[in-house]
Amino acid sequence: MSWDQFIYFASVALLLWIAGAVGAWKEKSRIAVLFTAAGLAVFFCYILLIWVSLERPPLRTMGETRLWYSLFLPLAGLMVYSRWKYKWILTFSTILATVFICVNLFKPEIHSKTLMPALQSPWFAPHVIVYMFAYALLGAATVMALYLLFFKKDHASADEMEITDNLVYVGLAFMTIGMLFGALWAKEAWGHYWSWDPKETWAAITWFAYLAYIHYRLMPHHRLRLSLWMLIAAFILLQMCWWGINYLPSAQGSSVHTYST
Repeated sequence: MSWDQFIYFASVALLLWIAGAVGAWKEKSRIAVLFTAAGLAVFFCYILLIWVSLERPPLRTMGETRLWYSLFLPLAGLMVYSRWKYKWILTFSTILATVFICVNLFKPEIHSKTLMPALQSPWFAPHVIVYMFAYALLGAATVMALYLLFFKKDHASADEMEITDNLVYVGLAFMTIGMLFGALWAKEAWGHYWSWDPKETWAAITWFAYLAYIHYRLMPHHRLRLSLWMLIAAFILLQMCWWGINYLPSAQGSSVHTYST
């Protein structure tokens, strides 16, 4: 399996996800779930095949992590749809997944089999995979926040805020687990759990931002729109943590967390 075959798997997966989104709009939930799940299976099949081809988890380069985000976004959308039957969520998750797939198609990266010794730890793969799933859930929460801010405005229902909060709760939980896996990885690879590497610093900032959102939402007299803006700001910090640090001078050549080919 090589990167050249990605377009075929991605195209089939996208067609299935689009069919699932159409089924959701037509209120045919079984079709929506079936086609979305089938698209996830096709896309995950490619990840498994490229994993075998590379002889390592595809988690080294930025393009490889985008594979996981492209997978987890429709998965998060499917989870939300299965629980709350929001017709639009599968459309949004498919559009966002399409963006990441297109970036990988138009800006392909070299997928080398080589992996630096520090990344050969058994804690590395679960650390990144759990983090990518957390990112997808928090991305879905951000989509909800944008929807409530710019479409529902001051008419957000209690159920809609509940789903947003639940996505943040679960996303932050997975982010916390990912940080713990990362600490175990760092201890094995470098002998210490935390070193305030640029990536680690921004990860801590992001974690506290979502924690601040949760605590603010629990305050008895919180302002709804302010809490939604806090959620969007937290997601911007998450982007800085994920890929923005690649452009920081402090991370150039000194951070093992920067994704490079």
